[in-house]
Amino acid sequence: MRVQTMPYQEISAKKVKQKKNYENLHGYTFVAPMMIGLLIFTVIPTIISLLLSFTEWSFISGIDKIKFVGVKNYAMLLDDQVFLESLMNNLKLLVVVPVQMVLALLLAVIIDKFVYFKNVMKVIFFMPYISSIVAVAIVFQLLFHPSYGPINQFLRGIGITDPPKWLADIHYALPSVMIIMVWVGVGFCMIIYMAALQAIPKELYESAELDGAGAVRKFKSITFPLVSPTTFFLLVTGLISSFKSFDIIKVLTNGGPSESTSVVTLYLYSTAFESLKTGYASSMAWVLFGCVLLITVVQIYGQKKWVNY
Repeated sequence: MRVQTMPYQEISAKKVKQKKNYENLHGYTFVAPMMIGLLIFTVIPTIISLLLSFTEWSFISGIDKIKFVGVKNYAMLLDDQVFLESLMNNLKLLVVVPVQMVLALLLAVIIDKFVYFKNVMKVIFFMPYISSIVAVAIVFQLLFHPSYGPINQFLRGIGITDPPKWLADIHYALPSVMIIMVWVGVGFCMIIYMAALQAIPKELYESAELDGAGAVRKFKSITFPLVSPTTFFLLVTGLISSFKSFDIIKVLTNGGPSESTSVVTLYLYSTAFESLKTGYASSMAWVLFGCVLLITVVQIYGQKKWVNY
């Protein structure tokens, strides 16, 4: 009797395929919890929000009360002065990001080259970033107090008889919030920049010194180009975070005085959960999403001209 056996190559290919299927199964098993969470808590609510933006509905009423109104909500946004002012404030808050990054890069260079106990300095500058926003807001409410705050006490001490009222002044409230946001975020940016600076080969600086390059020339030709991927990362994440600003403004000013510090997320929250206009609030969320998407796309295409990988 003649026994037929499988060729060695066929057996080997079958084992490789089984091993690949086994590895794929393990991979899908590991990512499944995250993908299920992403689907339930992000994708589905996002789609529902898009659908609700074309309706007139309150989430405390029944689903049968949903009324389709087309693009009426989006048209109303164009005439909503509070929304337009909030959106303008969001655009002004974008200034915080480059200011924060410039200060962080300067601090990172100084600490990296000229300061001992670098780890201690990292902790000191990082503390505001990990501190409770509520605590930070209360501290700055005291600092910026028009009558008894130490800042105005100091200004009066140097001869300024009528110092700004800071958070209580319609003209100074938003700049005050921006100062606080810079103070909170500069430590995080500095830590990231210090990691990028320590990855630059020292030989490049030594070669530049042999060629007679000064500190400014070395910063312009070596440091800045080689940390450009880090700069791009901080720019993208910073601008997105700026559009999502909510907690510090909610605690610090609640959008006042006279909506001078209101932002879209804060107005969206009050519209959805205080005025109970879920459909109208959803349209605001999608306008905000469009702004963030537009800025991110511009950055992604623009980074090809100045980011060095």
